[in-house]
Amino acid sequence: MRTLSRFGVTAVLVLVWALCTTVVPATASGAPMCPGAGAPPRLVGSVPSAALEGLTVDARGRLYTTDLFSGRVFRLNTPGAPAVPIARVPDGGAGALAWTPDGTLLVGYGSDARVVVGDALRHAGIAALDVNRLTLLPGVHGLSAANGMDTADNGIVYATNDFGSLIGRVLPDGTVQANWGSLPSANGAVLDKGDRFLYVSRTFVNPGVSRISTANPRFIQSLLDLGGNITIGPDGLTLDSQDRPVVPFNGSGQIVRITAPGRYCVLASGLPTSSVLSYGRGDRGFSTGHLYRAGFDGKIYEIPGGFDRTATAAFPR
Repeated sequence: MRTLSRFGVTAVLVLVWALCTTVVPATASGAPMCPGAGAPPRLVGSVPSAALEGLTVDARGRLYTTDLFSGRVFRLNTPGAPAVPIARVPDGGAGALAWTPDGTLLVGYGSDARVVVGDALRHAGIAALDVNRLTLLPGVHGLSAANGMDTADNGIVYATNDFGSLIGRVLPDGTVQANWGSLPSANGAVLDKGDRFLYVSRTFVNPGVSRISTANPRFIQSLLDLGGNITIGPDGLTLDSQDRPVVPFNGSGQIVRITAPGRYCVLASGLPTSSVLSYGRGDRGFSTGHLYRAGFDGKIYEIPGGFDRTATAAFPR
């Protein structure tokens, strides 16, 4: 079963890379550089032979990432430190990461070949990882995917599926609402400071970035439209200290910041297959203000142009 799962993940990633590494036309690269950007990305970690999907940082400045191939969760204690495997999800590939209010790390799972059928299956779930005791509990299941994930202050978890349309919600009592919202190819997930909006990328259908009202998921605002060009590949985004989306374009290799509806500037380039971004946290290690990128190439980079003194990894306040 494990061999079949890895084969399935490989098939999915081959499809993604075929779509996202095609040469991107000038419409994806004509944006200006952001003020203060220009320094090259700095390699701060790697997981050989991995395809990294999730990324976050804890209060001690330790970075966590997930591998679609093996289903493992890795931790890096400081920039440049080796990636140490600390857990493996119970089924399929490991996906998004998010924190609960009590500091438990949630790990999305089920990111394997089954995701290509969109929302037809509800095979995916969320495991709960105690990062200090290194114990993993299976948690909940019944989602169509958990490619993106974030947790509100009240403990509600949101999860997305870039190969489908459904956006799931998990209540604090464990109730799974797999069809809470709908947006084709929603990918990544991050809440603003007031938990009023869930920000997502749109990867394969009408590529761009949207925000969804958490009070009414039918209220959806598009913040960026990329002209239907699916080779650009917006992926797992984050927010800076002003709640501006910071987005990896895994096809064009750019890391961008949306500055106003329909407008963005470039923080870095030359990083194709970028899958997810996160700011750091705490005053050491992968610390607050520093922007980090992980990708399907198994590498983790700091993006100096994205430095924002008070921006942090997403976590419930």
